[in-house]
This record gives sequence, C-alpha cells and structure tokens, in this order.
Amino acid sequence: MSTFTLFRLLVLWVSSFAVFSCSVPEYDYSKFKASNPTSILVLPPINETTEVGAEQAVLSSLIKPLSEAGYYMIPPSLMTETFKRNGYTQPSEIHKLEISKLRKIFAADAVLKVKITQYGQKYLVITSRSDVQLEAKLFDSKTGEEIWSGSAYASSSENSSSNQLGLAGILVEAVVTQVVGDILDASYLTAKTASDRLVNPKLKNTLLHGPKHPSYVR
Repeated sequence: MSTFTLFRLLVLWVSSFAVFSCSVPEYDYSKFKASNPTSILVLPPINETTEVGAEQAVLSSLIKPLSEAGYYMIPPSLMTETFKRNGYTQPSEIHKLEISKLRKIFAADAVLKVKITQYGQKYLVITSRSDVQLEAKLFDSKTGEEIWSGSAYASSSENSSSNQLGLAGILVEAVVTQVVGDILDASYLTAKTASDRLVNPKLKNTLLHGPKHPSYVR
C-alpha cells in the first residue's frame, strides 16, 4: 500500500470520527416539558468510589448550577436532617424510597438521583490529576416517571500545559499540581465543573431552564 493511499485512509478515518463525534442526538424533552418542574429535591448522591468526601462535595456543588438554571432547590441541610430524624442515613437506602413518599414530605416537583462513579486524585508516573464522573436521573414526583437523564465528566488535567513545557517543565508542573491538589482539594473543584456540565441548560442535552430563569420557555 502506497504512502498516498495510507494518507487518504487516515484523512477518511479522521473525517468520519469528527462527523460521528459531532452528531450527538438531541435529547427528547417531551416528558420533561410535560412535567414542567419548578422545584427539585436532590437526594444524597450514591458514592461508588472510595473517597468518603465525594457525596457532600457533589451535593453542595449542585446547588449553584441548579439555582442559576432557574429552579428552587429543597435545602440540602433540611433534607439531610429530615432523613436523619426518620432513620435514613445511607444514600442507597434513601434512593429506594418511593418518589410519591418523597413528594409528600418535601413537596418538590421533581427528584434528582445522582451517582458518583469517579471521584478523587489519580497519581500517574510523574504527575497527578483529579477525575469526577457523574450520572443522574430526574423523576416527576407526581407520577414517579423518569423525565430526564444525563452524565458528565471533568478532569483537573483538561487545561494542562505540559505538552509545551518540556521535561523540566513537566516535572515542575507535576509537583505544583500535586501540592495544590492536596491543599485545595482539587477533586472538589473538579466536582464543581462536572456538576455544572451535568445540569447547565447552556450545554447540550442537560436540563432545560426552570421557571425562575429569564430564558424559561414552557
């Protein structure tokens, strides 16, 4: 096979990959629009990682993007205390509660269930990074029906400049990254990015704007 033929095959492969990666299907919001939620109860996330602080970090990081999207959020502190008083302390138990029961207690229009599949720092050969992966499902509290689902990923290495620094620069950046990550909890900062990507209406296939947002359209 000639070099020219190989080059043509490579161009075709790259082009097909670009088309495939850009052709993400539009989410079907028909059930979401029919439900038209105003308030959302975010349940304590199920943490599938070994990081004990992941649950609280993700729960707290969802408050701002959901509020900015135009929804009223049931205060997490109120939710946590209510569950605690009724003997529920484990997210896995709370997620099994009937949606209709949650509606009677909190009077929220929708219930958001989040699962944390990645969270924490990963130490590589000469550097480290923080990865956060989230999966979520939103349920209509009146019918118990799923009206939206999505996922989001974020990594602290996304803006890394290592490729242009050379070996010495990479080593310096690796040390700085690890120190900053240990002091500032890079995973929490990464969780904020992942949470925003999960529900920010400005991004594709996330939640639509809520009634409290100027861009809300019924």
